[in-house]
Amino acid sequence: MSSLSATLYLLRPSLAPPPPSLRFCEMRNSASSYCTSRRLALFHLGSALPQSQLLGAKASELLRGERNTLEAAPVANLAQAGTAITKENALEWVKNDKRRMLHVVYRVGDLNKTIKFYTECLGMKLLRRRDIPEEQYSNAFLGYGPEDSNFVVELTYNYGVDKYNIGTGFGHFGIDVEDVSKSVELIKAKGGKVTREPGPDKSGSTIIASVEDPDGYTFELLERGPSPEPLCQVMLRVGDLDRAINFYKKAFGMELLRKRDYPEYKYTYALMGYGPEDKNPVLELTYNYGITDYDKGNGYAQIAIGTDDVYKSAEAIKLYGGKIVLEPGPLPGINTKITACLDPDGWKSVFVDNVDFMKELE
Repeated sequence: MSSLSATLYLLRPSLAPPPPSLRFCEMRNSASSYCTSRRLALFHLGSALPQSQLLGAKASELLRGERNTLEAAPVANLAQAGTAITKENALEWVKNDKRRMLHVVYRVGDLNKTIKFYTECLGMKLLRRRDIPEEQYSNAFLGYGPEDSNFVVELTYNYGVDKYNIGTGFGHFGIDVEDVSKSVELIKAKGGKVTREPGPDKSGSTIIASVEDPDGYTFELLERGPSPEPLCQVMLRVGDLDRAINFYKKAFGMELLRKRDYPEYKYTYALMGYGPEDKNPVLELTYNYGITDYDKGNGYAQIAIGTDDVYKSAEAIKLYGGKIVLEPGPLPGINTKITACLDPDGWKSVFVDNVDFMKELE
C-alpha cells in the first residue's frame, strides 16, 4: 500500500495557496496475515504523504522505487490496447460496469486517538490495522461492515506529522444514525466537539447534527433509522456543479439521485451514487455561488471505486474530461490492476479491479 500511495501523491498537482477566508453556508443544511508487498501496493492508494514533503531529504531515497513504478505503468498498458473504447459506446459500458465505492482515504495526526473516537463515539469497528516502519507510516480501516461489501474509511498516520490542513474544499462525511440526540449526547460525554446541535435540516424532513473528529474532519449525523450503509456520504465542494454532475454521470457511471438549490443561502448541492441513497454511499457535490476554486489541503486524499476493467475506465475518464494521473495496468511486482484520475475540480479517485480487490481481501 505504501508504494502506491507515495506514487500517486507524487503525481498530485501542487496545492494552491489557501484563498482568502471564506464563510461557507452550512453544508447541505447550513489482523489476519497478508502478503505485505501485495497488501501495501493495493490499499494505501495515496494516503501516505511522500516523506520528502514531510521529513526532508532522507525520505526522498525511499521514493526512488515509487518513481520507477510510474515509469513502468504505461508499458503494462500496451498489452491492453485493444480495450480502448469510443465515445459512442463508452456511456453504455460505464453504465453496465459493476462499480461501488470501496473506501475513502485521508490522513490523521494521531491514529490511536482517532480510532478511539470512531469506535467509541461513532460506533465503527476497527477492521484491520498495520504499522509499516520501513515506510514511516501506519494505517487502519474502520467501518460498519466488512470491506468486501461495505464502504469504509482508511486512516493514515505519517510518522512525525501530527496535523494536516483540511483545506476549504472538503466538506464532511455523513453517517446515518437512529437517534441523533442520543448520538450527540454520547459524543459530548466522550469529549467530542459538536458544531451543530440536533435539529431539522433546511427541508425540515431530517434531523441532523454535526460533530468534529480529533483532526477537525466534520461528520454530519442524519437521523434515518437502520441502514445497510451507515457511512453514507462524502461531501466535496466544486466550482461548477453542472460540469461535475455531467462528469460523474458519464465518466464514473453514477446516477444523479437528487439536486437542490438554496438561493437564500447561496449554494446548490447534488447527490451522486451507484444506487438509492438509503442503501448506498453517495458523493455529495456542493457549489457555493461565485466560488470556482478551493484549497484542497493535504488531509483528504481520495475515494477508491471498484471496476470490472481499469483500462476501459481510464478511457472513459479521459473521454469525459478527467485526467489520468496513473496509467491503468497491473502494479509492478503484483497482479492488482488500478488506475488513478482527477476530476475537473482536481479531486482524486482510484479505480481498482474488482476481481483483484477480492483476491486481496482473502
